[in-house]
Amino acid sequence: MSDLFDEKLNEELSRNAPLADRMRPKNLNDFVGQEHIVGPTSLLKRAIQNDEIPSIIFWGPPGSGKTTLAKIIAEMTNSYFIEMSAVTSGVADLRLIIKDAQEKRKFNNKKTILFVDEIHRWNKAQQDSLLPHIEKGIVTLIGATTENPSFEVISPLLSRSRVYVLKPLSQDDLKKIIDRSLKDKDFGFGNEKIEIEKSAEEFLIKSANGDARIILNALEVAIKNFGYSGKKKNIVTKNLIEDALQHRALQYDKNGEEHHNVISAFIKSLRGSNVDGALYWLARMVKAGEDPKFIARRMVVLASEDIGNADTNALVVANAVFDAVERIGLPECRINLAQGAVYLASAKKSNKSYDALCKAEEVVEETMNLPVPLHLRNAQTGLMKGLGYGKNYKYTHTEDDSKQTYLPEEIKDKKFYSE
Repeated sequence: MSDLFDEKLNEELSRNAPLADRMRPKNLNDFVGQEHIVGPTSLLKRAIQNDEIPSIIFWGPPGSGKTTLAKIIAEMTNSYFIEMSAVTSGVADLRLIIKDAQEKRKFNNKKTILFVDEIHRWNKAQQDSLLPHIEKGIVTLIGATTENPSFEVISPLLSRSRVYVLKPLSQDDLKKIIDRSLKDKDFGFGNEKIEIEKSAEEFLIKSANGDARIILNALEVAIKNFGYSGKKKNIVTKNLIEDALQHRALQYDKNGEEHHNVISAFIKSLRGSNVDGALYWLARMVKAGEDPKFIARRMVVLASEDIGNADTNALVVANAVFDAVERIGLPECRINLAQGAVYLASAKKSNKSYDALCKAEEVVEETMNLPVPLHLRNAQTGLMKGLGYGKNYKYTHTEDDSKQTYLPEEIKDKKFYSE
């Protein structure tokens, strides 16, 4: 627990902190958005009010309120609250926290809530180290992640936690945050007589992509840059917002869900013969810094899976693109990727080879290890020959093999591929 001096220090720091931190809501009444999670009748809100918090994983995009919710829970529950970042902390830090939590539980019978920000940054061993302490009730975990927990959080930890999915904030939510920041006299700009042009507000909201932090950071930079004129009103213009935003990084996590979403959209555009869609998603990946070899590998797969023998050059082109990407690298290899994408999107499509393989795999799964017919076996020894290996095999180049079977007897009439 923090002492009086810590509280005074935190209060002083909060007043001089960036706007995004100063305007962080302190309770659920001030929290904006995520009604599906913390609305009046939600299970989570009742759990908070009853001080019966289960272990939780908050999964959502940047600026959607994950850390804020964790801090609100800390304020509203009768538990010790310890915050750590998975970026800078490891197992050694966790051991100290667990030891302290055990002492508090032993002597004060008080629970500890452990908030782990960016929990996806911890590896399997680090996440594993949490499990026994969660099971014993020594700590209640609140993890925050921008990555899909299915990919980044180990299954045992997921099974012991309740996953809450946070959505990008809506335009109405973001407008409320802007209004509150301009009117709040304690932590915002309520004493500065500041207004924002409608076009500037609309541009800022659109550019934020549902991220409250982008809204607040850009607004603060814009206001600090124009200075105060001493007039009755100081106006935040669209030009100021554009200058404050500068170059926004694309939202793209190269190892998580957005990575899978964008490559999926790219492949589906190629499959659907939509050249413009393919080029758009390709540009998204290249601009966000995706590994070009990953993109090229997926194109090689698609050339066989979705084009196949409808255009036999497709696989040649895809492999040539991959070779070019390996040899040249960025930024020039994006041109090779674009050429390949246009060719593959424009090519005729056939998944007959892939479909036939899938059908054959299904039969293999059903029949398992059917014996290879004797006439198809190779008689490498005299014993094998004596057992009938290779007997009656028709050599295609010299004999008529039209009645020869090439499948096990049990499935000799199966057809997988059709022209």
